[in-house]
Amino acid sequence: MLKLENLNKSFGGVAATRDVTLEFTTGSLSAVIGPNGAGKTTLFNLITGRFAPTSGRILLDGVDIAGHSRREIVRRGIGRAFQVASLFPTLSVADALSAATQTHLRQEGGMLTLFASGEARKRAAEVMELLGLSRVADVPSRNLSHGDQKLLDIGLALAVKPKVLLLDEPTAGMGPEERWQMMETVRRLWQAGGMTLVFIEHDMDIVFAIAQSVRVLSYGAVLAEGTPDEIRRHPKVIEAYLGKAHGAAA
Repeated sequence: MLKLENLNKSFGGVAATRDVTLEFTTGSLSAVIGPNGAGKTTLFNLITGRFAPTSGRILLDGVDIAGHSRREIVRRGIGRAFQVASLFPTLSVADALSAATQTHLRQEGGMLTLFASGEARKRAAEVMELLGLSRVADVPSRNLSHGDQKLLDIGLALAVKPKVLLLDEPTAGMGPEERWQMMETVRRLWQAGGMTLVFIEHDMDIVFAIAQSVRVLSYGAVLAEGTPDEIRRHPKVIEAYLGKAHGAAA
């Protein structure tokens, strides 16, 4: 579903990604991990069109989308939720999701939620039910708890029915119990929707419990990829990121 080929991005001579080649198969659940500054968020920015690659290809279902506009990439089927939730602060949860759906339906002239179509509101209701947000449907986004804001951010990405969903640190800023609740929700969404899902996460217990496969970045390059068991025992990954204690525990 998503294939990266020799992907490079430089900023003023500094290489943020270096010859990244990865494949994410249809319906897979994958984690991207690595130290701070490894290039994880830059990779998501390249896939979603925030940055254009210096060189390389990004294939979505066989079509090269490298350098396309963010709007076109969303329309082709890539959704993204951010480390810091990106919301419509004054809109209610229901209205925000309706607006996102309305825009995706190419009905921008009627984006104002007062005129949202029945189809848009139906999709908003479906997403709220999936995420457990129906209870706060009428609450303005800025008044939500941190956890519900993160869920709404995922909901805005889900509203456009993506083929590929990218989650940038979905548990950021949460306590231990909240983190596990969030990732169980993510796993449930993946199981229910059949989409290809890729997430960035620093909590290794969560990564190894949730992901089918793990990709490790270091200094912008792919250090290793494999199953959770393979990654937790990988000598280079232990040395560069996990540490001896984590490797021994595995």
